[in-house]
Amino acid sequence: MVTDKKALLAEAEAAYHSLLTGQSVAEVRDHNGELIRYFAPQAYRLKTYILELKAELGLLPSSAVAPGRGWF
Repeated sequence: MVTDKKALLAEAEAAYHSLLTGQSVAEVRDHNGELIRYFAPQAYRLKTYILELKAELGLLPSSAVAPGRGWF
């Protein structure tokens, strides 16, 4: 399952790169096998998905995806 998530992460990162370098649509299969199309204005959603996969694989500290706290 870890290798599957690593493959999903690689695909999602490649799609994100495509969006940021000018391709207007990127397609990614999610963990359920569903095909999702992302458009350039939705790049943030794809980035969120990438961060979630990285967190599940233990590639990010848990604080990197936790909601931020405001300190006054």
